[in-house]
Amino acid sequence: MTEEQITQSKQASVVIPVYNGAETIGPLCERLEKVLPALFSDYEIVLVDDGSRDESWERIEYLCTQSGHIRGIRLMRNFGQHNALLCGIREARYPILITMDDDLQHPPEQIPLLLAEFEKGYDVVYAIPKRLPHSWWRNLGSKLTKKVLSRVMHIQIQDIGAFRIFKTELRKAFAKYSSPDVYIDPMLSWGTTKFSHVYVEEEKRPVGHSNYNFGSLVRAALLILTGYSTLPLRFASTVGFVFILFGIGILIYVLIISLTMGSVPGFPFLASIISLFSGVQLFSLGIMGEYISRMYEKSIDRPPYIVAEMKENNGQSQRDS
Repeated sequence: MTEEQITQSKQASVVIPVYNGAETIGPLCERLEKVLPALFSDYEIVLVDDGSRDESWERIEYLCTQSGHIRGIRLMRNFGQHNALLCGIREARYPILITMDDDLQHPPEQIPLLLAEFEKGYDVVYAIPKRLPHSWWRNLGSKLTKKVLSRVMHIQIQDIGAFRIFKTELRKAFAKYSSPDVYIDPMLSWGTTKFSHVYVEEEKRPVGHSNYNFGSLVRAALLILTGYSTLPLRFASTVGFVFILFGIGILIYVLIISLTMGSVPGFPFLASIISLFSGVQLFSLGIMGEYISRMYEKSIDRPPYIVAEMKENNGQSQRDS
């Protein structure tokens, strides 16, 4: 099969969560429409407006009327980046799926690198920036979250990010997922273990600022750990076992002191031991509380997103009933 025939047999959906991206989605779509025709026989660009507070939806509506390849989805409110991404993934029509941010930090011109690695037989390929374009504290939080992700997913890739290409059929692994706590990457690992990565140049954000800060990245890491892994529970069990041994050691120490000296150091010693063990108990209860809160969120059956309106690439609107 010739290279031209291979290109003609490929179709791709590009899913982009949009939050306050009115100034960037136009240039982004313009660059995508220059790159994608050379790579795929057909493609679509799915823009999911995640409750933006600017004119993002109006801009998406306009883009849908200008291009036969752009579709728009408006969510009823802000649900979160990964929730919006889940919506777009479920609405994608083509067998290859590419996800990227709306802020122009992920250059569309790097998609051929992802596609070339993907065609080697991998199911998921991540684009890893050669250099993170953020402040040191943001980069630290980002690296922490990504290390947690790689541990939960049991893969060797350390820099997992939002710029990725994967087989659309992987969504079958989380077709019935309905929790409001969504993180796409662990869910992809439910359907495959064939991951790879390429290094790309990531650009600086031309306008605005990131909606993530160090605290939100730490919260994301906590969500990944307690929502998609039992590692914290195992850690709490290990800590509990260690402190049982520590308590036995303290008991032996107290017995030896009482037999040899006739008395044991009083209140300060006792207060320190009580504080130490109380702290461990509260820490373990906190971990269990996180898991209980995830169970509660699932029990009330709150959806991960609600679609308010869809705009097809023919300019027609479909409102959710």
